[in-house]
Amino acid sequence: MIPAGLTGFATAFSLILAIGAQNAFVLRQGLLRQHVLWICLICALSDAALIVAGVAGFGAVTARYPALPAVLTWGGAAFLLVYGCLRFRAAVAGSGSMGVAQSTGSLKVALLTCLAFTWLNPHVYLDTLGLIGAVSTGFEGTAKQAFAIGAVTASFVFFFSLGYGARLLSPIMTSARAWVVLDVSIGVLMWLLALGLVLALH
Repeated sequence: MIPAGLTGFATAFSLILAIGAQNAFVLRQGLLRQHVLWICLICALSDAALIVAGVAGFGAVTARYPALPAVLTWGGAAFLLVYGCLRFRAAVAGSGSMGVAQSTGSLKVALLTCLAFTWLNPHVYLDTLGLIGAVSTGFEGTAKQAFAIGAVTASFVFFFSLGYGARLLSPIMTSARAWVVLDVSIGVLMWLLALGLVLALH
């Protein structure tokens, strides 16, 4: 069971390691030290639900509903474009400094944004329902359960490490200029991801 669990952990960790829209959002919230526990928990629990679904064999959902990937892709692209615009606007306004940013943004808005980053991202379905689900077919019985537990554990370890580890960068992010650079970088990333999603449809 241990090899299966380690395989699940390594597989899931490698898939979520790349900096994407969701990870960039968690990183920013971690730097602000704003709703970090809830953001990390939502990301990890959402991933856990999708991982369990993938291991349980629900990857065939997209085969039954062929229009679903396109709907998720367009919805995700639109959301990324809007969020990118918000980050560019924050950069232009120069309102991203630690002191100002920590006093803004309700928990409700943060959680809804986090859920959108997770569930409107077509790649998360490919990674969890598709790739993790496919790798899990190499295991049976308790070994398959161990694989799923390892994959879910990787998600919790990654998101909580990213969210709470971000504060180590706080000394660098004390100036408004540093936040302008971060917001512009995140905005560019969001737009590039949105473009990638749209191009993937053609």
